[in-house]
Amino acid sequence: MVSELQNVAVDCADAYALARFWGEALGRPLHPDDKPGDPEVDVMLPEGPLLHFNQVPEPKTVKNRLHLCLRPKTTREEEVARLLDLGATLVDDRREPDGAGWAVLADPEGNEFCVLRSTADRAAMPSQEAASSSDAPSS
Repeated sequence: MVSELQNVAVDCADAYALARFWGEALGRPLHPDDKPGDPEVDVMLPEGPLLHFNQVPEPKTVKNRLHLCLRPKTTREEEVARLLDLGATLVDDRREPDGAGWAVLADPEGNEFCVLRSTADRAAMPSQEAASSSDAPSS
């Protein structure tokens, strides 16, 4: 027997506020029973595990050991701009002049995540580059 992944948990200072950011970032609703002030809030994904936000007293102090990578449905640049407007910050710009690479952003509580090239961005590149993993961050 194997285990099934139930959720991806994110420790945070304000579970509802951070879940709202991620719900808007991913275009997904919060669990219908969740409300402001709740110490645990879920973002309902269309398939797979939930994103579970768990309020904890201590602040984030170091780089994430686990992070999310987003592949936008629009261009990477449009998605980075949209996420910055939602309250994310740019941590590290790994985008290359030829279109390869990714952008490292942080959510409002400082949790890093990556924005990769969209499928359309990848298709627009020469076939050898589009097939490479140059936009798959390893750290």
